[in-house]
Amino acid sequence: MRPYINDASCVSDAKTNGKSTVFIAKDQKIEPLAFRNAMSHFAEAVHILTTDGPAGRRGVTISAVCSVSDDPATMLVCLNRKHEFNHLFVENQVFAINTLSFQQQALSEAFSGKGDLSQADRFALGKWHTVQTGAPVLVDALASFDCRIVATHEVATHYVIYGKVTAINMGELESSLVYLNRGYHSVGD
Repeated sequence: MRPYINDASCVSDAKTNGKSTVFIAKDQKIEPLAFRNAMSHFAEAVHILTTDGPAGRRGVTISAVCSVSDDPATMLVCLNRKHEFNHLFVENQVFAINTLSFQQQALSEAFSGKGDLSQADRFALGKWHTVQTGAPVLVDALASFDCRIVATHEVATHYVIYGKVTAINMGELESSLVYLNRGYHSVGD
């Protein structure tokens, strides 16, 4: 078995085929660490998700973002419900997805909680404006999608939030910041 699997109780069978190992869940449940380790192989763009409104202002670093439709333009984000302030996104009913360039790694780290900065101090690190919804849009993001929430579902530990895009802010063409194998990387030029 792989070294990150300390307890074989999470699998009913593990088969090795050359360089890979297949884990089969016991009782239809994959152990969370095994799942996170497998997911670390997804190369994902890095974004700062922001909101502002009656419930308050918040920004967090996320990678769980995808497009749903181009007509009407709709985005999907997944956000951990267990964090005590992530409910602000749902309560405000608006969010902006700010896609980061490779040069914005420090901003990503700040909004992920490194450095233990307050929300005000995190936002002070970038230049922000608003477009349609009032959610903060990063001026020099590669792209920003300003959205109104059209549906929210609670699935396991996360909110799955759908947003109708009300405005798009396009930045300069630069290398994208991606997260892969638990580290930051640059893609494109």
